Amino acid sequence: MIEVRWHGRGGQGAVTSVELLAVSAIAAGKFAQGFPSFGPERRGAPVAAFTRIDDKKIDVRSGIYEPDVVLVLDSSLIGLVNVTDGLKPDGKLIVNTHKTPEEIRKELNFNGTVATVDGTGIARTEMGVPIANTTMIGALLKVTGVMELGAMKEAIENRFGRIAQKNLNAMKRAYDEIQILN
Repeated sequence: MIEVRWHGRGGQGAVTSVELLAVSAIAAGKFAQGFPSFGPERRGAPVAAFTRIDDKKIDVRSGIYEPDVVLVLDSSLIGLVNVTDGLKPDGKLIVNTHKTPEEIRKELNFNGTVATVDGTGIARTEMGVPIANTTMIGALLKVTGVMELGAMKEAIENRFGRIAQKNLNAMKRAYDEIQILN
């Protein structure tokens, strides 16, 4: 089983990404859970969301406290939120940033896998908006190998309709451009 914690800000689409990923995993024949962590959040406030994916039935129904992967949609949260809290020592940290994986590793003193991509820049170029949630799904799929990139197509098309291809293009670019430091 792979457990992922997403860090973002209200309105950045973390919950949408979690839902799209879970729906796509189920359609691909896997078992999945996707759920947010809600409190008194408002647009712009830090939020967290979670995904579990496995090849067999998932019986656990608790929160995710020791994720295999942490994905940070907004790098301004680093320092504001302890994004590596509970992340397994051999876990994977994926950050939407223009910084290199080496810079993030040093900044957070994290020795597991660190991967970075300018998801916001890609989203702005491919979709015309700086919302990188679907873009970063591509980064997650590349780093984890949990599913093929093509498995996202139907869910993205159903959710985004006429702008789906822009989202798919952005996702593919993040998949291709992510820098990974093991």
